[in-house]
Amino acid sequence: MWDNQWDFASGGAVARTHVILDDRVMAAIDERVGHRGRSRFLEEAAVEKLERLELEEAIREGAGILSDRDYPDWADQTSINDWVRTQRRTEGVG
Repeated sequence: MWDNQWDFASGGAVARTHVILDDRVMAAIDERVGHRGRSRFLEEAAVEKLERLELEEAIREGAGILSDRDYPDWADQTSINDWVRTQRRTEGVG
């Protein structure tokens, strides 16, 4: 899987870059994916990290939009648990 050549059929642009990694990190990557799988592994790792950063940003932006006054069922953990149980009963889930 990791040793396969890049699939350029997708039409995406490809750029080269120089990356400096600790020898231990490089050895761990090579152990998992092999020398020829480094680029794909690093690209996938970068995409995962970027997605995580976007999610963290969305969470921060949405923090505090639900007030206890507007959503009393979500005011504390006990209220949330009661709300979930009620929802499950009305939906026939549990």
